[in-house]
Amino acid sequence: MFTRAVGLGAGAAAVSLTGPQPLASAKGGATASPAPGGVPARTVPAVTPGTHTAFRTLRHVRAGVLDIAYAEAGPAHGPVVVCLHGWPYDIHSYVDVAPLLADLGYRVVVPFLRGHGGTRFLSRRTPRTAEQSAVALDIIALMDALKIEKAVLAGFDWGSRTADIIAALWPERVKALVSTGGYLITDLKAQQSPAPAAVEHNWWYQWYFATERGKKAMESVDERLALCRYVWTLVSPNWDFDDATFRRTAEAFKNPDHAAVVLFNYRWRIGLVEGDRRYSRYEAQLAARPPIGVPTITLDPALDPFTAPGDGTAYRDHFTGPYEHRTIADIGHNLPQEAPTAFAQAVVDADHL
Repeated sequence: MFTRAVGLGAGAAAVSLTGPQPLASAKGGATASPAPGGVPARTVPAVTPGTHTAFRTLRHVRAGVLDIAYAEAGPAHGPVVVCLHGWPYDIHSYVDVAPLLADLGYRVVVPFLRGHGGTRFLSRRTPRTAEQSAVALDIIALMDALKIEKAVLAGFDWGSRTADIIAALWPERVKALVSTGGYLITDLKAQQSPAPAAVEHNWWYQWYFATERGKKAMESVDERLALCRYVWTLVSPNWDFDDATFRRTAEAFKNPDHAAVVLFNYRWRIGLVEGDRRYSRYEAQLAARPPIGVPTITLDPALDPFTAPGDGTAYRDHFTGPYEHRTIADIGHNLPQEAPTAFAQAVVDADHL
């Protein structure tokens, strides 16, 4: 999951910093925002979460240091949306979002991040690191391999951070951004300072992963899956997922590099391991907390314990382009799977900012 939150709690109403926004929920779509010239963006039809259980098309492509497995939906020549998942999740977070966007003419690409699902390292000699810039460069390499010059990027958790980084460092590749949780670029310096006890409590597994006990748990497939399922229940208290839903995603956690990638990511964030030198210059750029100037909608799932509550003011200054903020009521951390209509509507509206 993403880096340390700056507060706790949940907002009860949707707020836009550029004008009023209606409350979005899992049971319906938000009213579309007006596009330039006053023409409204298309309204996404409501879909019941869990309507879809699988992607029709799964593909592989060599990209950078990886062979990336990804799902694809929609017309091959449509405007591209890249949807990015987090941990402990996989591409099924977008199993309902993708067909909604595909039906509106978008080409939707949903990759497994390094260490997840069918994505594999091309060489045994490549260090199984997972610095934030490394994951972002994986997606740049994917876009290059698929000849995608520019795309709408949408994500949550690790996916939000990855999209934020690309928007900050390579804005020419990003048409628009949907970032659940706001500005999630990890501030390594800030990570060295303690947070309020209630915030630290939410990060119990981060500290667990820093121990030998946590390492052993992650390296045991059975214990790893049990841990991941438990995290789902904590961070999405209103999501009544069934065993089949978890099992579909849990297959992605059986990737042979999953434990190494996840452990590195969380240990790196709190300064317990050194990053790969090949990413040092990018991390130096990110340490300056670069602004994001592409059109952006930030989303606050109201029941997500990691998202700063309220109207997004905690990170508003990091976004310098056209911008909206929305709170999604009664929804937890895995926003696109819990509230696919609201998430898809945010993508469409961001594309029209």
